[in-house]
Amino acid sequence: MDSVLLDAGSDTLPSVGDRAVDGHEPAQAVRRSSDSRPGRRRLSVDERRDELISAALELFSDRPPEDISIDDVADAAGASRALVYHYFGGKQELYVAALHSAAKQLDDLLRPPAEGKPLERLAVSLHRYFDFVEDHAAGFVALLRGGPAYRSGEVGEVLDGIRGLVMNHITTSIGVEAPGPVLRITLRSWMASVETAGLDWLEHRDLPRAELESLMVDHHVVLLNVAARHDPEVAALLGRLAED
Repeated sequence: MDSVLLDAGSDTLPSVGDRAVDGHEPAQAVRRSSDSRPGRRRLSVDERRDELISAALELFSDRPPEDISIDDVADAAGASRALVYHYFGGKQELYVAALHSAAKQLDDLLRPPAEGKPLERLAVSLHRYFDFVEDHAAGFVALLRGGPAYRSGEVGEVLDGIRGLVMNHITTSIGVEAPGPVLRITLRSWMASVETAGLDWLEHRDLPRAELESLMVDHHVVLLNVAARHDPEVAALLGRLAED
C-alpha cells in the first residue's frame, strides 16, 4: 500500500450547470439522484461514506488513481456521482479518505503477535505487510513512485503517518520503546529498503515471496549488527535478540 490526484481530473467533474458555484453538487441534485434509485438501502451518513470509501479503495488498489474517475467510484458503489461529490467534494478528497482507510487496515494488520521471539514477531508483521502490498499493488506503486506533488499536502501527511505506524510496530516487535538516533536511522533505512523491495517484487516477481521476506529479516539483522558498532544501545539490543 505522487502527482496522481492533485489534478482531480477535468473529465471527472460535472458540468457547471450540474454543480453549485462552490464546486459541490446542489442538495436538490443529490436528493433527486438518490430518490431515483428504487430499492436502494437506507444507510446512515457514516455507513454511506464508508461504502463509498470501500469502493474507491478497491479501485485504487487495482489501478493508478489518475485512471479512476468519480463515475467509476459511483458505479462501483451503486451510487450516483452527485452523491460522491456530496460526501467528498472531489476525487482528491476521496483519495485521501481512501488512504486513511488503507492506513487503518495496515495498522491493524501490522500489530505483532504477543507471543514469539522478537524476530519471529517481526517476520509475521513483515509477511502481513507484503500481503497488503500485493493486495493493493497499483495503489502502492503509484503512491511510492509518484512525483513530489503526489507526496505533498494531505497525501504526504498520510504517507508519513503510515511510515510512522510501521516504525511503531517494528520497535514494538523488537522490544524498544524510544529508539536513539543510531537505531532510529537504522530502522528507517531498513523501512526504505522494504518499500524498495516491495516495488521491485511487484515489478519483477522473479523471487518467491517467502524468500523475499526471509531476505528482509536477514537484512534487518545485518543492519543492526553494523549499527551496534556505533552505539551501545543497539549492541545491547542485539544481545537481547541473541538470547531470545
